[in-house]
Amino acid sequence: MTAATVKKEKKPFNLVKWAKSRKGQQAIIIFAFMVIPLLLLFVFTYLPFGEMVKFSFYKMKYIGKRTYVGWDNYAKVFQREDCFRALKLCLYYIVGALVQLIIALYLATILSFKTKGGNFFKGVMFFPFLISGIAIGFIFKFFYTRGFVFDTVLGWCGFNLENLPYWLKDRSVNNWALAGSSVWRYFGQNMVLFIGAIMSVDAEMYEAAELDGANKFQQFIHIILPSIKTIVTLNIILSITGSLSAFDPPFVITKGGNGTGTYFVIMNKIAHTDQKVGLASAMAVILLLIIFAATILQKVFFKYIFRNSEADDETYDAKKRRKKLEKERKKAMKASAQTIQQKGAR
Repeated sequence: MTAATVKKEKKPFNLVKWAKSRKGQQAIIIFAFMVIPLLLLFVFTYLPFGEMVKFSFYKMKYIGKRTYVGWDNYAKVFQREDCFRALKLCLYYIVGALVQLIIALYLATILSFKTKGGNFFKGVMFFPFLISGIAIGFIFKFFYTRGFVFDTVLGWCGFNLENLPYWLKDRSVNNWALAGSSVWRYFGQNMVLFIGAIMSVDAEMYEAAELDGANKFQQFIHIILPSIKTIVTLNIILSITGSLSAFDPPFVITKGGNGTGTYFVIMNKIAHTDQKVGLASAMAVILLLIIFAATILQKVFFKYIFRNSEADDETYDAKKRRKKLEKERKKAMKASAQTIQQKGAR
């Protein structure tokens, strides 16, 4: 019989039977788990974003007619002094974010190793991140109010209340005070991320470094920092982009008064108080582009900074292999010595 005659007839595809089979149910479950989140993401994220971009080309309020104005809203954003002034205020929060990351990395390095009461301190420092931003705003509003908590503590330390500034009114210190509240809230989260990354570093790398005479600071520079470079880069990018969109502290504590109105606070005022929805939408799009540009610049910067980290990793991997070979050689010498002793005894 020829091959043509023995060809099996293809069975028609049975959708019901396939759906009841194991492979069919797996495919349906995978498809459902993919489609539902993507649908929710599209409906509640990408679709509103597309509408916002469309609104940025119109002169409009929430209710009423719309007038197409093209790029006029974007031009007005660059012409408004309050928008540029608000962007400058982000520098306070960026400096605070960098201080926050330094504190978090320092504490994470200490708490990653055996420390008395380490778990207690981890919980205490991470707790502020669990509190709502609105609640933290009210906490620090009373904390900085004249004659309240902060002034009382400084009075116990010997400071005269009359010589202390108004922490929320004096423009030379109020933005630093608001940035400090943001540092207090977020450094615990960064610390926990750093701890998780540091604890994943192989302990034998520290032993290999100690064999070469490296001190703790050199171990941090050449082992810990290159090993956690991904988390360091991620935390810095998230902190700086978050600083560009700071909203909770100035809005809740000062309502944006006394020169504390950040870009988001000004945008909120333009959108909801002045009812200039198109202009506020253009401000949001511009801020998004600024965040994109800042993220790309940071990635390029850290790629340059950590360009030698792979070579460092290879060096310590070589040391690790050398130490392993030394251990195996000692075991083999010990085993051969025991064999010789047994033969001599016989």
